[in-house]
Amino acid sequence: MFELTSYQLFVLATGAMLFGLYLLIKGGDYTVDAAVFVAQRTGLSPLFIGATIISFGTSVPELFTSVNANLSGFPGLSLGNVLGSNVANILLVLGVTAVFLTVTGTPRALFKDLAMMLLATAIVAVGMITDHLTSLFGLGMFILLVAFVFYQYRTDTLPIQNDDDDVDDSEPVIIETMQAAILILLMGLVALAVGSELLVQGAVATGTAMRVPEAVIGMTVVAFGTSLPELSTCIAAARKQSLGLILGNIIGSNTFNILSIVGLTAMIKPIGVDPVLLGLELWVTVGVAVVFSAWMLTVGRLTRPIGAVMVFGYVVFIVVQYLFSETIA
Repeated sequence: MFELTSYQLFVLATGAMLFGLYLLIKGGDYTVDAAVFVAQRTGLSPLFIGATIISFGTSVPELFTSVNANLSGFPGLSLGNVLGSNVANILLVLGVTAVFLTVTGTPRALFKDLAMMLLATAIVAVGMITDHLTSLFGLGMFILLVAFVFYQYRTDTLPIQNDDDDVDDSEPVIIETMQAAILILLMGLVALAVGSELLVQGAVATGTAMRVPEAVIGMTVVAFGTSLPELSTCIAAARKQSLGLILGNIIGSNTFNILSIVGLTAMIKPIGVDPVLLGLELWVTVGVAVVFSAWMLTVGRLTRPIGAVMVFGYVVFIVVQYLFSETIA
């Protein structure tokens, strides 16, 4: 029987992981397109749409990947994906966006969303430290998310800001009817399901070949891949000058990542906490969320130099992850 060499296995695993990322990105695009179609007919503010509908859509790749990883016996990959995605969303996605467009927000508009993001971060930190990410704990997280979304809907009175720019006539309209929206949503879910399986298995195989712990792979490669929908959405919103959509997408996505992804994943199967994640990874996630929130509630602006610093910080974080992984391995 023909046996593959380690190099051949590495190439195949990397190929599967890259194709899985592609399917996740396309699946996320389809989901967001369907969500925007519905949202544009509600008259809701860009901040609300970004913080709920689009945030959920761009978090679907993380959801499928984390649930799949936990069910497949890789809880470190599951939790690492969520923590890494939250770090990437702020430092990388908002950093890159700020390089092209000064991102601004008012404390009044951002306070409740930032407060919920911080609360969600504190909840998952406590759950990880106490190793208590059980089904009941996950259910409580998901109920909190549903209550917050309902509260946002009832209190969404912010005016729509410059949303004439949100209509990009240079891009073809993909969805014209509700039936088309449902079909595209189903296509996106299929792509996400297949893509998450390829990404998880490819990432685990690649990490094993490189002697990198699965939690580190989840915090870096998988987290970067599943954050690409947020990056593409924010860049598109930056072109259209929709600041509310940019901030709402990132803040909401980080909240959804924790309360819906960790919550639903734990509800389906309790999550075991990889000790690797209780060190630098967890505290960087908490620190980035706290510093970002404090900055937006005081300064309220992410300029080009700040964006460059954020991106540099993310690169340093990734490098440190792999340097530490060598000692762990």
